[in-house]
Amino acid sequence: MNYGTVEGRIYMLKVGDIVARKSYGKDLLFRIIEINRYGIVKLAGLNYRILADAPWEDLEKVYPDLSYAYDEISIQKVEKNIRSILKKREEKDANRNMTRNAILKKPGKVLHLDGDSEYLKICLEYYNKLNIQVIGKNIEEKEHPGRILFLLREYKPDILVITGHDSIVKGTKDYKDLSNYRNSKYFVEAVKKAREYEPDMDQLVIFAGACQSNYEALIEAGANFASSPERVMIHALDPVFICEKIAYSSVQNLLSIEDILENTITGIKGIGGFQTRGKYREGAPSY
Repeated sequence: MNYGTVEGRIYMLKVGDIVARKSYGKDLLFRIIEINRYGIVKLAGLNYRILADAPWEDLEKVYPDLSYAYDEISIQKVEKNIRSILKKREEKDANRNMTRNAILKKPGKVLHLDGDSEYLKICLEYYNKLNIQVIGKNIEEKEHPGRILFLLREYKPDILVITGHDSIVKGTKDYKDLSNYRNSKYFVEAVKKAREYEPDMDQLVIFAGACQSNYEALIEAGANFASSPERVMIHALDPVFICEKIAYSSVQNLLSIEDILENTITGIKGIGGFQTRGKYREGAPSY
């Protein structure tokens, strides 16, 4: 194993290691994505879509068999939500007059752009568990605006997710200035281009943002839903739960923001937006 050195001292950390910050009481877990020659470590949240920097001395390596309370609670809530969602669908099918196989079902299709390959992998796993048709693309945040129109034309989704990592620059006082965010400006530009492609918010439903993103700018750009109203961290799977609600709610239903956020981990502090119509259609007979 190759260890780094700073001023003659050895630090036993490498890119890919899972760590916690001692100065924050080891409250969150991060994945190391970069270490510079001065020993400053760039971190990406393991379960929350946030970027951070820390000196290597402040970090403690965490091993896979070590669990933290917030992780346990988060995982339990995610699994509980999945079971609840699938149970409700089964009960809905059981109460129909027609047999389940006699119904044509067309949930909404999702295009998910994610700046983090690990988060995208996890999200795709849960999209599959929830039987959501999805196209996932791991694209660096700064490349989202330049790629978005091509992808929309190629895949023609009903729901678009534009996410990855974000955070407020340390010491920021002006929360409305896009230059004070790591990636919000790229998310905003991508949303604007998507709205040039499809201005109707019910035809193309857009979720945009990550942890601490500039909520107001994303909403003004045309997103149906955005993070983060109170500049808090959002869970990696929050976009998936929002997509599920829209994808499997009838086109006849105009959903309230409370309904849309029902299964998210973060809730109204981390995500806000507008009433939006569902994308689920039924027909008969089946074939």
